[in-house]
Amino acid sequence: MPKHAANTPSDTPLDPDQRTDDGRGWTDADDGRIGLTEAFSPIRDDGFARSDGGASDGSRENSIGLTEAFSPVPSRGPAHAPGAAEAPAHAGGLGYEGDNEGEYPDALESLEPVDLPPLLLGDDELPLEPEPPAGRHSKKVKPPLPPHQHKSRRMRRILIVVIVLLVLLIGALGFLTYLLLSDSQTLASQQTQAQQNAQEVESIKKDDTKDASSETTKKTQAPNLATLLGKTQDEAVAALKRGATVTRTEEVKEEGNPIKSKVTVALTDEPADARTGTPTVYLGLNEEGKIVQAGYSASTAALGYGSLSFADAVKNEHIVEKTLQEAGVNVVEGAAVLPADKTVYSTYDTDGTTLVKESSSFSGSVDVNGAAHEWSAVLRYDYTTANTSGNLADTIRIIYIYLNA
Repeated sequence: MPKHAANTPSDTPLDPDQRTDDGRGWTDADDGRIGLTEAFSPIRDDGFARSDGGASDGSRENSIGLTEAFSPVPSRGPAHAPGAAEAPAHAGGLGYEGDNEGEYPDALESLEPVDLPPLLLGDDELPLEPEPPAGRHSKKVKPPLPPHQHKSRRMRRILIVVIVLLVLLIGALGFLTYLLLSDSQTLASQQTQAQQNAQEVESIKKDDTKDASSETTKKTQAPNLATLLGKTQDEAVAALKRGATVTRTEEVKEEGNPIKSKVTVALTDEPADARTGTPTVYLGLNEEGKIVQAGYSASTAALGYGSLSFADAVKNEHIVEKTLQEAGVNVVEGAAVLPADKTVYSTYDTDGTTLVKESSSFSGSVDVNGAAHEWSAVLRYDYTTANTSGNLADTIRIIYIYLNA
């Protein structure tokens, strides 16, 4: 082996006893390696460790231990002013002096909220709410809304107002439609009633100027009632003839009334009226079975009286007196007097204008075969059917006459 190779530190380790200290550290006789304890030996003023563990000036003020090596670096003071002696870089320990405040925040700063970008596209960025002002009654200030939210809120308000206006308009139109329909129905009813009244007035006026005989042909006449008084029921039926048929018998139980039974006899051979039927005779019998009252009824048309008004039939045609005269009761014309007030014998519908019925009774006394007798009559017009059909010819007109013993 070459001679120089044997002297290299890497090939031949040195004996620890051969190491020397020249005051600056280990000599060139070693390989520069140190142990664990020597790493923390006191440092001289020139920056090299002492082997004797002492200070360069004979004191141990600048020596450091294991824990002091990691102490924080003291801030620079007047000793580091320009012109001052520079201390060794490692004299203060292993601390690092530098400005890393912005890169490494402390623990409290890491808990503060930060502004983050929106999670989804189109999401609005939620601004952080400002801290409310200090105070007992302080109110939380709401952050300002973005422009598109202001526009959306304004559009919603406009739509609500428009919807409310449409609902009110529809309600008003419905109410007006209801009023129009009601008015049209009322107007139609009034017009129909007015037409019916006009037709009735025209018919009455025509009847006032026409002769009854020219309008209706006389089909029957009243039987002689005076000859029936004092007869029995069978005798009266035989005297009447004309197909006289008893259709009804009724007892009368009224105290003080001389009539104890009533018998209805239909003259079936007489021409029948579609509305009033056949002419009829009424007999009133006393306790002995004798006739003490005789009556007769027939339609005015069958007796030859046409479509006369109620007042005209009584005042001008004297229908009551003429019918009594046919029945053997000589009553002078003018004996039947109609009341001056029309409402006394007129009946109107609920509307107060539609005439429903006209009816009036008449009575008097007359001498028959030298004996005084009481007579009575009833004339009645019924407009119910005519009002329904609108045809005045459908009016039911009938007359009743009676003669008492």
